[in-house]
Amino acid sequence: MLHRWWIYQRERFPLAAHGPLVAVFSLAVIGYSALLRGRPALPAWQILAAAFASNLIFFLQLRIADEFKDDEDDRRSRPYRPVPRGLVTLRELAAVALIGALVQLMLALCLAPNLLPLLIATWGYMLLMRVEFFAGHWLKQRPLLYLMLHMPILPLIALYASAWEWLAAGSTPPADLGWLLALSFLSGIVLEIGRKIRAPGDEEPGVETYSALWGRRKATGAWLVPLALAAASAVAAAQQVGSAAPVALIVAALFGAAAVVARRFLAVPATATARRIEQLSGVWVLAAYLSVGVLPLLLA
Repeated sequence: MLHRWWIYQRERFPLAAHGPLVAVFSLAVIGYSALLRGRPALPAWQILAAAFASNLIFFLQLRIADEFKDDEDDRRSRPYRPVPRGLVTLRELAAVALIGALVQLMLALCLAPNLLPLLIATWGYMLLMRVEFFAGHWLKQRPLLYLMLHMPILPLIALYASAWEWLAAGSTPPADLGWLLALSFLSGIVLEIGRKIRAPGDEEPGVETYSALWGRRKATGAWLVPLALAAASAVAAAQQVGSAAPVALIVAALFGAAAVVARRFLAVPATATARRIEQLSGVWVLAAYLSVGVLPLLLA
């Protein structure tokens, strides 16, 4: 039983990769909120642990929601995935998602009951995503709109994470928190497009990728544009807490690296060059949150 779940997490939700990323995300969002409120110190460890656990569960629930909405396509085009090949069932995954929701609920009730409305709102948006906003077929014919409707979940999760700092303390959201929420939205687009750009030889029949839908050049451009906007949002967010200069240097270097990676992929559209786009997308998210929410805490 445990071996099955170990294989599932390794293939579909690798904790070794997601854990550190979610930890940095949680720390950065809470730290940034504290800085905006003029409190350059982190809350108690219980609050940090609860925020991290809640966020990790959110991302697991998003993965499980994907398993449900992609089930038909997976059985037709990707039978090697865990659900189509019978490693785990959708019923079991639903139980895991529900247990996770109960953990999130208990954490909020025990440590900060006033977070419940935000928790319910985040669950509500996730449910809308799960049912494809009741227009799944129509949206899949419009991939850009589909992407834009799914990405607000990331600012919602960031808002909930930040609320462990300000709402748990009985305060209101900091006035300039919107820059970090914009960064979350745009970085989500960077990640989503970056992981769906493939070399021609890696495209699978029936599997929608942005490189297949839009062509390599347009897909690569569609990756660089939100990356540039995310970089601008990161600098604007950092400006609110007095660290714009170092953050600008970091994001400029990352964008330069992204431009080189994109150019290399267009020149040599191979598995390795496509993978570098996905890898750099992850590096971007990690570096952006570290520089905006953690670096200023160290400098304070």
